[in-house]
Amino acid sequence: MVDINLKGVLYGIAAALPVFRQQGYGHFIHTASTAAHKTSPTMAVYSATKFAVQALSEGLRQEAGEKLRVTVISPGFVNTNFADGVSDPEVRSQLEQRRDQLAMPAAAVARAMVYAIEQPQDVDVGEIMLRPTAQD
Repeated sequence: MVDINLKGVLYGIAAALPVFRQQGYGHFIHTASTAAHKTSPTMAVYSATKFAVQALSEGLRQEAGEKLRVTVISPGFVNTNFADGVSDPEVRSQLEQRRDQLAMPAAAVARAMVYAIEQPQDVDVGEIMLRPTAQD
């Protein structure tokens, strides 16, 4: 989780920041999670990586300069294969059941990203949190 969720964002920043600065504009969109705001049992490491993405993104926003934008998308349950990567069968089953009960479509997250991108160049949408209406 640390390698993908946190280091992946760091590598992306390292690759894109010089390009964005050279061209004079750019928009980072990082995916965190509602788990960055609320930690649950068995989710501590995941929550920690997503909170780190949130903190890193806010620092980048403050340091990147006025021509670059940074948005964090924090979705709740999304209908994905996320549970496939969980090794504990009981936890995996719980996640799959919860997903099947209330997950929102991935297209909802894509629409949130489009919303952030479509804002005027001098408007920075710092964070969008979205979740299914039935999610607690």
